[in-house]
This record gives sequence, structure tokens and C-alpha cells, in this order.
Amino acid sequence: MYQIDFHHPIHIHFIGIGGISMSGLAEILLEDGFPVSGSDSSKSPLTEQLEKKGAVIFYGQRASNIHDNVGLVVYTAAIQKNNPEYEEALRRSLPTMTRAQLLGQIMKKYEIPIAVSGTHGKTTTTSMISQILLEENLDPTLSIGGILHSIGGNIRVGHSPYFVTEACEYTNSFLSFFPKIGIVLNIEEDHMDFFENISQIRDSFHKFASLLPQDGLLIINKEILQWEKIVAGLPCPVVTFGFDEDCDYFATNISFDSMAKPSFDLSSHGSIVPFTLNVPGRHNISNALASIALARELHISYASIQKALLHFSGTNRRFEWKGKVGQVSIIDDYAHHPTEIHATLSAALHYPHKSLWCVFQPHTYTRTKAFLKDFASSLSLADKIILTDIYAAREKDTLGINSKCLQKELEKLGCEVYYFPSFEEIENFLLLNCSPDDMLITMGAGDVNRIGERLLGQ
Repeated sequence: MYQIDFHHPIHIHFIGIGGISMSGLAEILLEDGFPVSGSDSSKSPLTEQLEKKGAVIFYGQRASNIHDNVGLVVYTAAIQKNNPEYEEALRRSLPTMTRAQLLGQIMKKYEIPIAVSGTHGKTTTTSMISQILLEENLDPTLSIGGILHSIGGNIRVGHSPYFVTEACEYTNSFLSFFPKIGIVLNIEEDHMDFFENISQIRDSFHKFASLLPQDGLLIINKEILQWEKIVAGLPCPVVTFGFDEDCDYFATNISFDSMAKPSFDLSSHGSIVPFTLNVPGRHNISNALASIALARELHISYASIQKALLHFSGTNRRFEWKGKVGQVSIIDDYAHHPTEIHATLSAALHYPHKSLWCVFQPHTYTRTKAFLKDFASSLSLADKIILTDIYAAREKDTLGINSKCLQKELEKLGCEVYYFPSFEEIENFLLLNCSPDDMLITMGAGDVNRIGERLLGQ
């Protein structure tokens, strides 16, 4: 594979530069003195920020965007082989690499690269770790899959040995990484358009853990089914976290305030330390435990960790408070897997409200078909459910699945559920039917957040 010489910058072109991860990597390279160009379908705050930093952005993907000065082309898993820019790169015999391969090469520049993996919670945990390192003045480089308010974006270029990033299992992309410290938050069935079954997913996570060097460290949730198989044969030490007393770091005496924000006692090696979080839900206790374990293994004091986690108020699209319209509270959340939906709606049940509305946008046909009954079970926690059409993302409608199939499953459970084919119809229905003191959550990994924003006039 082509190796980037970071001492001799070349012109790098990104196909799909506007994505949250691609834009972040482009920004890191710009800071390192690399000329950067890229293409995307439309302008966004991320592409505009890159343009301000000196990147050349093309809107629309055309072969002519690959010019004579380009030395390397980077693309995402969503790019098809018949993409005109990809085809032009091959015609010119230019070196190419995936987003994950580029991220892996960037990681090799740092003495302590930290990779956060898991089916759920990667963005929040990466952000919690980032908050701790920032407040400890460790000057980390950060690559986050969401917008962290304390840095005003998803990327930060530091000048220390620490590099923190998310590590996604989809298409085995995290196997291109070079972490020294790895975190495994959870392992469940997902991305079934790529993986065949849960055994194959576990095998992928085991291979990820096996990337760690002898002087590295794996931090893993001990509640993962067959977690021992993930750590089998590793050359490095293993630290566990969870809710059981046999974990190295575990939580007890859990309570929630009126806004669903938890407090708990952290127990580890005979020490008991109280923590209060500024983000809601039991699932965020688990994310915090992973972050605390990492920080302690880096010899950061409990006092510093307590302070940082109390200051952490979340990232965008993770139980994000958007505002009120007609005394109806509007929250937005990225949840798009049944476990994530259950965690978000469970947290919402602790939040003051009259009726809990959930506008859910299913994400991809394969995921909707694979987890149809599980989606219905998780969504049934809401009092009233509205379904949008499926957000196709990278897929085509070839499976005979649609939102009406999910509506039927919810009706079998006795749920009050509605389906509308357009956002405008949903917005009009909500304006007519939501009552004062209701809570509305827009939920999904697509563009469903636009519904709440338009209701608020944003």
C-alpha cells in the first residue's frame, strides 16, 4: 500500500470530502501543510470551514476534478467503482486509499494513538475522553464523529503524543488502524449488509484487539457476551469495566435527577469515588466508565476526571436539546439501532414530559429488515410514534422492506403509530396534535433532525 511521507507533503484529493470523518482528516492534513482538494454533492458548514482553511472544494463529482497536481486520492466506503473521479484516478495510475487507511497512517505519527470501538457509544465516549484530556492540558489531536462543543467542531490538531479517534467496524475499516490503546464498548449485530452473523462481528473485534502492541492496552466492557474470546491471546494488558463487582472499574449506587442525568459511585481497586454526569441515561454511565478507566490508566487524577465529566454536556445529535415550540420540548438523537433507541427512550422516560413523541427515520433497508421486530420493541417505549420513509444512505431498495412494515409490527404491540411519506406532512401533524409539556424526539442517522429544526424555525 502507498505510504504517505508526512515530511514531504503532496496534493491529496478527497472524494466525498464533506463527511464528518473525511473533513476531519482533510483538516489534519491541511494543518500539516498538505495541499488538499475534494468533492461533495453540496455545500455544508464542514466544506465551508475547509475552504476557509485553504482547501479547494468541487461541488459535484467529475473526472476533471482530478488534475495533474493530485498525488493521492482518498475515498470512502460509499464511493462506487464507477465514480468518475475514482475511475479517473485509476486511469492516471494515481495511488488511492480508503478513508480508514489514511486514518491508520495518520495514527502512526503519534506515540499514543487511542481508538474507541463498539457498536454504540463511540462518539460520546471519544468526546468524553477528549474533554478529560483537554481539561488536563494534554493537548491531544482529536478526530470525533460528531461536533464537540468545547472545540467547536469535530477535529482538533494538537502537538502532543495523544491522538484520539473513533474506530468503526463497518467493512472492517478499523483493521487498517495502528492503535496503542484500544477500547471496546459493546458488540452487537449491526451492518448486516457486510457481516454475515454475530460470530463474524466478534471475530472482527478480536482482530482489532490483536492490533495492539505488547506495551499497549485494551479496555473492554466485561458485559460483552463471550468477551473472553475478544481478548484471547492478546500480547497486551486488559482492563475491564461494567456494572459487576468483578470488573476493574464498576459503577454502584446509581441514581438519576429530574432531568435523567445520573450520579454513581465508581469502584476500582478498593477506591470509591462519586461521579455526576451532565448527560442523561444509564448507557452514558457505561461510556463514562470506559473514559474513566482510560484516564486512570494514563494516571489522570480522579478530581480532574470528575471535573471534566461534569463539564461534558454531550455532542450534537446525542440527546441534543433543540428548544421549545408551543411548550413542546424538542430533542434530537442519532439513535438508529434498536439498542440505541431503547437507551435513548429509556433516558427520556426520566425526563419531565406529558406524552413522549418519537419521530423515527429508519436507516438503510438491510438494517430495517434485519431488526424489524427489535425496532418495534424499542420504539414501543414512546407514547406516540411517527415513521418517515427509510433513509437509504448507501443502499438501493431491493429487499421489499419499507416503513409500513415497521408500522404493522408496532400496531401488533398496540402502539399508537403513524406513517407519513413527507416531512411536511409530519410537521403539520405534530403542530396539530402535540400538547403543551409533551416531549418530541426526532431520531435516526439520516436527515430527520430537519423536522425539529423547521418546527423551531431554524
